[in-house]
Amino acid sequence: MQLEFIGADHEVTGSCHYIKVGNKNILIDCGMKQGRELYKSVEIPVSAANIDYVFLTHAHIDHSGLLPKLYADGYRGPIICTPATRELCEILLLDCAHIQAQEAQYRSKKSRQTGQDQQPESAAATPIYTMEQAQSVMRLFKTYPYDKVIKLCDEVSFRLTDIGHLLGSASIELWLLENGEERKIVFSGDIGNKNQPLLRDPKKTEEADYVVMESTYGDRLHEKVHGSYVEQLADVIASTLDRGGNLVIPAFAVGRTQVLLYFIRQIKENNLIPENPAFPVYVDSPMAVRAISVFEDSEGYCYDEEAMEILKEGRNPISFPNLHLSITTEESIAINNDAAPKVIISASGMCDAGRIRHHLKHNLSNPKNTVLFVGYQAEGTLGRRLEEGVVKIRIFGEDIAVRAEIRTMDGMSGHADRDGLVEWIKGFTNPPKQTFIVHGEDTVTTGFAELLKNQYGIEAMAPFSGTRYDLLGGRFIAIAKGVPVEKGRAERARSVSDSYTKLRIAAARLDKVLDEARGLPNKELDRFTKELNDLCRKYQIPQD
Repeated sequence: MQLEFIGADHEVTGSCHYIKVGNKNILIDCGMKQGRELYKSVEIPVSAANIDYVFLTHAHIDHSGLLPKLYADGYRGPIICTPATRELCEILLLDCAHIQAQEAQYRSKKSRQTGQDQQPESAAATPIYTMEQAQSVMRLFKTYPYDKVIKLCDEVSFRLTDIGHLLGSASIELWLLENGEERKIVFSGDIGNKNQPLLRDPKKTEEADYVVMESTYGDRLHEKVHGSYVEQLADVIASTLDRGGNLVIPAFAVGRTQVLLYFIRQIKENNLIPENPAFPVYVDSPMAVRAISVFEDSEGYCYDEEAMEILKEGRNPISFPNLHLSITTEESIAINNDAAPKVIISASGMCDAGRIRHHLKHNLSNPKNTVLFVGYQAEGTLGRRLEEGVVKIRIFGEDIAVRAEIRTMDGMSGHADRDGLVEWIKGFTNPPKQTFIVHGEDTVTTGFAELLKNQYGIEAMAPFSGTRYDLLGGRFIAIAKGVPVEKGRAERARSVSDSYTKLRIAAARLDKVLDEARGLPNKELDRFTKELNDLCRKYQIPQD
């Protein structure tokens, strides 16, 4: 009975974990990497055709995005999730396939223009999977309700528990049986932020032998908001409209967009912007428009009490006057041809694809406008660069000066912060035998594991991809080290923090040098130590 870590290890995206129990091969999530890759991920140790089950925590692409590729490679088993996750995946995976096809067409065109279409690099113009494969994988989805223990086979039983991150999101409890011995392992998925609108708070799990948990915000607390999120959002909208500008909000089409609509409905109902009560709001994302209908159809088992009360009163919690849902290309173009101040909500949330890039191109250079980030921006994405203060960006081959106001509402995150993560893991009646920290940036995973171990007495560590653990024996079979990606691959997505990223990679190389320095003569070790101390003093890093 073995657990192996495949993806989102010392990184935030690309979640994937592998379990072997008896003769059964299991995957938990099969996500796509987004933004910058710092470390290589190992391959899944068995062929796709030999995988028996896939469990899916939720629909976001960094957890579900490679399922069509798994299908293309031969997987034909069930994909186990909640009904809402299945509905949202049908939207997200088809959209992802469409974006890939468009990007492949663009790269192929550029290769022909530069005379490189005969070079090996032209393989990059091939999409990871096709629209047909994305449609086909949807036939494998098999849905189950929350809170019910299901026996799949002699070796595997499971339960899905509402984790409050996204409509239909779940932590996954697995009971595994091998040679007459049972072990229970829990995969947290992405743990939701408490007191989010629409969704229920994350539900805790009482018992487990092992836990694999995320740590996206494991190094920080969400910013304390003066007043409510609704009041803060109203202030941003009002100040932007007062100076005659547009408020552009990059938002994930599934989840964050619906929360924003919930807040704006409250702003309008409570007349929080009396100077401009009828301000127009545009949701410019066909995917977000489709997701809105899924949210409206799923309230019976996913919505929290407040949202249910609004529904009982006959009101739609995510709709209001002067809301415009843009689907066609013509409707999208018309938004930027209209000079009237407005709110524009568009995907993708990290600005790495989709219609939001067109809106940034039209709005970033005007100081009257505001760009408001309301979700996590992964390292290497355009959104992260804007958050970090880049003064110029390149979109569609054109250099755009960043003169618009850039703001962030960090507290709106769909992820629990450090205290929320600690609260969830402390919800277990007894600490797990071993907790594995994943789905966080490099230093965050390590730091959060140390926090749990040193401050709360919870045995925790942050594995790199390739680490394997014996679940029956309770021991590590192999502890992998982080292998930095090759230079060319790392530079596919450039950001303002490129130099810091190189520094982190150099630090990883230094760790390896130190491990291999044990056999050096004392004289060389003393000289090496002096050089390191001199370097620390130069950059004012205190010695221990």
